[in-house]
Amino acid sequence: MALFWFAVPGTALLLLFQYVPLLGNVIAFQDYQPFTGIMHSRWSGFDNFKIIFNGDPAFLHALVNTLELTVIQVVFVFPLPILLALLLNSLVSERVKRAIQNVLYLPHFLSWVVVVAIFQQMLGSGGLLNVFLQAHSMGTWNIIGNPELFKTLLTSQVIWKDTGWATILFLAALSRVDTDLYEAAAVDGASRLRQTWHVTLPALRGLVILLLILRLGDALSVGFEQIVLQQTGMDKNTTEVLDTYVYNNGLVAGQWGVSAAVGLIKGLVGVVLVLGANKIAHLLGEEGIYRK
Repeated sequence: MALFWFAVPGTALLLLFQYVPLLGNVIAFQDYQPFTGIMHSRWSGFDNFKIIFNGDPAFLHALVNTLELTVIQVVFVFPLPILLALLLNSLVSERVKRAIQNVLYLPHFLSWVVVVAIFQQMLGSGGLLNVFLQAHSMGTWNIIGNPELFKTLLTSQVIWKDTGWATILFLAALSRVDTDLYEAAAVDGASRLRQTWHVTLPALRGLVILLLILRLGDALSVGFEQIVLQQTGMDKNTTEVLDTYVYNNGLVAGQWGVSAAVGLIKGLVGVVLVLGANKIAHLLGEEGIYRK
């Protein structure tokens, strides 16, 4: 009974800040106006969803950009913490390992405002890179503000900021691998590469599948704050994603119902992806995010 009372505060906060706000999705079916409120706004049925089903060009651009960034981050960003954890785990000296980990973890604690400012100071038109190139009569390299490099820039910022921090779970999983397995593999003549393939990676498989499923649930969210900070003065057909589309059409343009409809669809797609990926994990013999 005592444990139950300990769980009550956390459960209450979860309900208050995670589940109660879900009731606000009702404005997706209203011609919502803030000064009239939810109770007195006119019902519009599925009119707000027409922008999705009728193929509004701005929405389609945002959707395509979101899907492209999602694929890029799943393919190129998601595996990097695994590779980095394997490299760190191979270090013999614990002191060196801790020192490297501290350096790699630091960017995670910086806000996106600071991260974007650092990249602008390094790669902007007046940044250190272009100052160096001009000093050596090598012209300039336009990176910040270049639409063609925007997705590459976003991906590099995510890698620099979060890859080190994401290794924590993988390092914890690696620490639980029985060292006798490595010794047995070495006795059988397995090289370090074969030991990694047959011992280390199987030990990480369950965790990798779990994190991948959770990543798919958040697949259509690709860094709202990061993109908003760098969107000014650039073509929105290149920089707009679903989260910024919701923000620009809701808070900025006042189309509250349309923004809520897009956000609701995004959330439902995330739920479907999680359930589908979890079902596939069960078929592969893994637990996924919950047991069968």
